[in-house]
Amino acid sequence: MLKRIVLLLLAVVLVFSCAMAEENIEWEVEEEEIVEEADENLLSEGDVPQERTPRDDFIDRIVETGHQLYIKANGKLQRAHYSGDIYVCKNFTVYLFRENRDDFRMAEYPDVPLVIPDNLPKNDCKPYAYGFLWKDVPASDGNPFYVAAQFIYDSELSKDENMALAVEFMKQVRRGDYFQMSADYEYGVGAHSAIMISDYNPETGTVHWMDSNMRGGKKNNERYGMVQFDEEKSIEWWAKAFCHKKRGATLYRLRDDIIYAP
Repeated sequence: MLKRIVLLLLAVVLVFSCAMAEENIEWEVEEEEIVEEADENLLSEGDVPQERTPRDDFIDRIVETGHQLYIKANGKLQRAHYSGDIYVCKNFTVYLFRENRDDFRMAEYPDVPLVIPDNLPKNDCKPYAYGFLWKDVPASDGNPFYVAAQFIYDSELSKDENMALAVEFMKQVRRGDYFQMSADYEYGVGAHSAIMISDYNPETGTVHWMDSNMRGGKKNNERYGMVQFDEEKSIEWWAKAFCHKKRGATLYRLRDDIIYAP
């Protein structure tokens, strides 16, 4: 009889121990699952995309219009000789702006159509070289751009000091910036216009852009230029182009209050 009682007690203890062990195992698994769920929630919160703005849309349309002209050119040089030719560098950037501006306004001036300033006339640029400055058109007259950054060669500094400042200037590049420079480089001497289609990439030290007539040649005594899209160069390459006495470069950026036209 005593033996049966002992065996019964042992059985009860064994069952109770197994139940406790199972309870502990279930608790550990549940705790691990909670941790995993918390990690997934953190990831999903970090992956939430930023809301696209009308300004983003405006820039995207400008870039896409440039892409379509690049495709249409199909690698062939386009006439860039006369004032009405859209493949002259400044005309190209202006054309892309005007083709897309009608759907947009500035929130501060919702009834004013957007305009893009002309380059500042040569005589008004003195003592600096022509090409890296625009006319000063106020926003109230429809100019949606502001000067985001600018480099002007400082003759009181050394060449190396100027170069360092020029490189820092190029680090300010953002997608959609209208870029103006007065250059002396492998493709010529004088003014050039381009549109930056990427932010400055610190990992590669480069920027991407599109333009027309940076590269080209003469045909029947007329200038023909190449349309470029998604070109990539180091910021040092750009800095060397405009880091010369009396020369410089400017980044013109669209205001943040771009809205859709009423």
